[in-house]
Amino acid sequence: MQAVQDQKELRQSFYDKIDSSNVTPLWEVLHSVITREPNTPCLPYLWKWADVQGWLEEAGGLITAQEAERRVLVLENPGLRGRTRVTHSLYAGMQLILPGEVAPAHRHTQSALRFIMQGSGAYTAVNGEKVTMSVGDFVITPSWTFHDHGNPSSEPMIWLDGLDVPIVELLDAQFMEGGSQASQEITSGANVNFAEFGHTMKPVSYQPRSQTSPLFWYPYERTREALETLKQHGEPHSCWGYKLQYTNPVTGGWAMPSIGTFMQLLPAGFKGGGYRSTDSTVYAVVEGTGRCIIGGQTLAFGPKDVFVCPSWMPYQLEADSDAVLFSYSDRPVQQALDLWREAII
Repeated sequence: MQAVQDQKELRQSFYDKIDSSNVTPLWEVLHSVITREPNTPCLPYLWKWADVQGWLEEAGGLITAQEAERRVLVLENPGLRGRTRVTHSLYAGMQLILPGEVAPAHRHTQSALRFIMQGSGAYTAVNGEKVTMSVGDFVITPSWTFHDHGNPSSEPMIWLDGLDVPIVELLDAQFMEGGSQASQEITSGANVNFAEFGHTMKPVSYQPRSQTSPLFWYPYERTREALETLKQHGEPHSCWGYKLQYTNPVTGGWAMPSIGTFMQLLPAGFKGGGYRSTDSTVYAVVEGTGRCIIGGQTLAFGPKDVFVCPSWMPYQLEADSDAVLFSYSDRPVQQALDLWREAII
């Protein structure tokens, strides 16, 4: 026993000595660093639309879009409170812009998506190209592109912001710059952008400038029609129903290099099988009602609710009525690094 005690003391003395020079023994931490399976602190959670909408309306009376720069309520994962993220790698926030307001132009290295939850008539301008947005539309703001938002309509507009903030922070690659004026000079509209890239064609002289899709507006009307056609002509997948991936129309790859985006339709009465994957996924409900069964919980969802499914945690999706779900995750990053896994249970 004494020999064991002496050995422990010798080791601890050694650890203390090297600690002062910022060195630590791997064998003391190996099993907590390299685990058998993902061991995320992220938790499943659902944000009810009725709650978030009310809080955004209240925030609208407390601060202007210009004062806030972006009037957003961050959806923080309950396992990551205070860290401004919905998963380890992704950010989510709900943004409100009131009639007559302009959220001033800026740019940053973080890539962003907008998914429209309420209203019609507000716009996003990206590098001089302007798109007027409606519920269910998916809009991209590529890395390091100037963008501003405005609402000339008569109703409040709310959308879900999804960004790769934690990924960029991990890589210490954060940059941000304000615009020289609140609103950009508009050079073209979404109709031109859609004509160039939205019909499985592209301008002959087009040369890509980034890995992000040159098509920055994906209208919900087209996506919904595609899902309905699939529903009429084929059987749903056992886990996710009818599911489509948003793509870069020029390369056929991901629409965004760091964030994967999807839309799926769960037909009425659907009871999905168990599924898990290493990419934590954020879901936003467009239509319908149902539930996500995950981690011993039942997250009952309705239109405009948002919920998160953490990495490698098995879950099942069920639908009472036809349910349409938008989702995003860090799958492109994981696949680029040969890390992504999925399993049907």
